[in-house]
Amino acid sequence: MIKKIYIIFIFLILTTNSYAAKKSGATGSEGGEYIPKGPPPAKKYTLGFKEMKRGIKLENKGKLSKARTKYEKAIEYLLESNSENPMNPITLNYLGFLYEKTENLDYAEIYYRLGLEIEPKNYLINMNLGKFYLTTNKKNKAIKRLKVLESCNCKEYLELKKFIQNK
Repeated sequence: MIKKIYIIFIFLILTTNSYAAKKSGATGSEGGEYIPKGPPPAKKYTLGFKEMKRGIKLENKGKLSKARTKYEKAIEYLLESNSENPMNPITLNYLGFLYEKTENLDYAEIYYRLGLEIEPKNYLINMNLGKFYLTTNKKNKAIKRLKVLESCNCKEYLELKKFIQNK
């Protein structure tokens, strides 16, 4: 009889400790060490980039309202990313692009130009700003962006040149 009580007592202690460890997130007998399951949370930049890509896909399918929602969510993530890692030209370029997509043209120009202040020769920002200037009827400014790209011998130069010729 005492042997049965002793076995039940040990069983209860073991199951109680196991239950408490699982509930607290502990995974060993290290005393509260927490090892999360799954991948670490994505960084704001990555989340913003993914939302932007989803928005582009939706826009290409003609689902403009849903695309705009994705673009706005991407802006939120990229603004947070920019506050964590300020003045990253790639983030600023994407913010310019997204504000252009959401028709916030003043902000779009601001972010493109901020990106160029950091990296004046950035091919992608120069091309995007050049296209932006063409869509806002500032052809002379677009041609200036093309001249910056002239010596790069890159696809951005050719794309902006073609865009200017077709306008």
